Amino acid sequence: MRIVLLGPPGAGKGTQAVRLAKNLNIPHFSTGEMLRAEAAEGTELGRKAQAIMERGELLPDMVIMDVMGHVLAKKECGAGYLLDGFPRTLGQARALDSLLQERRESLDHVPFLKVQKEELVTRLLGRARKDGRSDDTKEVISRRLEVYNTETRPVVEFYRSRGILMEIEGEGSPDDVFQRLRSAVGKKVA
Repeated sequence: MRIVLLGPPGAGKGTQAVRLAKNLNIPHFSTGEMLRAEAAEGTELGRKAQAIMERGELLPDMVIMDVMGHVLAKKECGAGYLLDGFPRTLGQARALDSLLQERRESLDHVPFLKVQKEELVTRLLGRARKDGRSDDTKEVISRRLEVYNTETRPVVEFYRSRGILMEIEGEGSPDDVFQRLRSAVGKKVA
C-alpha cells in the first residue's frame, strides 16, 4: 500500500503517520525527520536544510526529489510505504507521479488532515515549548502557514483532481483522528 499523508504544519501528520505505518506494517518516511537528522549530523545537506527550514521555507524540489528517489528505491519499499511531508509542492507531486509511472506503480491513498488555522497555531506553539523546536516560533509558524497555502495547498487540489484525495477531520484526540484515518484507508483498526 502506497500512501501520501498530507496536511498543514501542525495537523498531526507525524503522529498519525507513525501509527498508521505501524498498523499497516509499511515503512514510514518523513522528509522533515530525515532533514533534521541530516542537520544533527552536520552534513552539507543538513546545514543547508536547517537554514532554510528555520526561515519557514521549503527546500528546492530537485534536492527533495533526489532524497526521495533514493528512499523509494529501497528494497523495503517494495510492498508499500507511507510518505509524510512529501510532496510539498506541485512540482514534487508531478515528479513523484512520473517516478511512480516509470516504476509502474501508483498511490493507493492520499489522506488530507483538515485542521483550522487557530488550532494549528496552538499545536505548533505547544510543540515548540515541549520539544524545543527552533522552527516553531510565532514568526516562523506564520511564514510556514503562508508557504503552505501558496506552495503545498495546490498539491491537495492536484490529488483531489485525480480522485484519490481523502479529506479527514484532523481535530480531536489523536486516537479519534487515527480511527477516522484508519477507517478511510479501508482496513480494520487493530
